[in-house]
Amino acid sequence: MTTTILSARQLWPGAPPRTGEAAHLVTALDFDDFYRDTAPRVIHLVYATTGDLELAQDCTQEAYARAWQRWHQVSRAGDPLSWVRTVARRLAISQWRKDTNRVTAHRRLALVPEHPAPPPGDRADVVAALKTLTPPQREVLALHYLLDMSIDQIADDLGAPVGTVKARLHHGRKALAEVLRTKDEHHE
Repeated sequence: MTTTILSARQLWPGAPPRTGEAAHLVTALDFDDFYRDTAPRVIHLVYATTGDLELAQDCTQEAYARAWQRWHQVSRAGDPLSWVRTVARRLAISQWRKDTNRVTAHRRLALVPEHPAPPPGDRADVVAALKTLTPPQREVLALHYLLDMSIDQIADDLGAPVGTVKARLHHGRKALAEVLRTKDEHHE
């Protein structure tokens, strides 16, 4: 019995199904193209959401590894990129919770300094400003501005009402502008 593995390209009408090794090769090539085209955007999204580039890279790598393990299912999903973004964000949130609990425990035992060193350069102001926002506001701003997603796409991706996304975007912009304005006034 031969198993047919369909690639994402074969989901389009008129594409002939392939079987056996040819299907596996097409699936692997589709994943490679998908990874190459989308990974930098996912890293930027997670970085903008967390402010930690190393965490963003690790979570993105793990999300793509999980996507590869399930590529035959993920590639058939309506939006494989949404699946990967969701996994990467959830991994980052999980890691952030673990790190927060670990740092809290270490502070209680006086094993870590109270304030870690800020990121170098101009990036420090933006990262610091983003960290003042609520996580949902950071997430919506990152999806909207870094990935150029529409409000409807963000609502669909997050499973949130459109009004909620609009409110988070509005309040996030307002808070970010205020923090950056205050920062500029102090530098003058």
